[in-house]
Amino acid sequence: MELALFGIATLLSFVSSVVLATLYGWPRLRAISHDQALVWLVAPHMFLRFIGLSFLIPGVVSPQLPAAFAVPAAYGDMVAGIMAIIAVIALANRASWAVPAVWVFNTWGAADLLLAIYQGPHLRLGPGTLGAAYYIPHRDRAPLLVSHGLVFGLLVGRKRG
Repeated sequence: MELALFGIATLLSFVSSVVLATLYGWPRLRAISHDQALVWLVAPHMFLRFIGLSFLIPGVVSPQLPAAFAVPAAYGDMVAGIMAIIAVIALANRASWAVPAVWVFNTWGAADLLLAIYQGPHLRLGPGTLGAAYYIPHRDRAPLLVSHGLVFGLLVGRKRG
C-alpha cells in the first residue's frame, strides 16, 4: 500500500505539472523571446538539481538506499545543475554557443531524470529508503521533467521556424 501511495503521489505531481504547463506555462513562453523563454525554463535547474546530492549524505537517506541508485542520481543531478548554470550564463550573454549548450544540458538532464524514474521501480526502492529525501520525486522531479519537455518543444520549434 505504501508503494502504491508513493506512486500515485508521484503520478499526480506529474499530471499537475503537465496541466500547469499546458494552461499557463506554454502560452506565456511562446509570447516572449526564445532565449528568454529558455532562461525561464532552465533557471530552476540551477537550484533544484543540486538537491539530488542529498542521496549521498548519511542520515538523510536510509542505509538501505542502493548505491546503484544514489550515486548516478546524485552525480547526474550535479552535472545537470552545472550544465544549467553554464546554459543560463550563455543565454544571458547571447553567446553563439548558447542554444547548443541548452541542447546538451536538456538532453543530459532529461536522461538523468528518466534513468532515476526507471531505476526506482527496477531496484524496488521503497519510499522509506529515500529517508528525508522522499519529497524529491514528488516536489521536484515531475515539474523538472515537464520543463525538459517544454525546452525540447522550444528547441525543436525554433529549428523548424
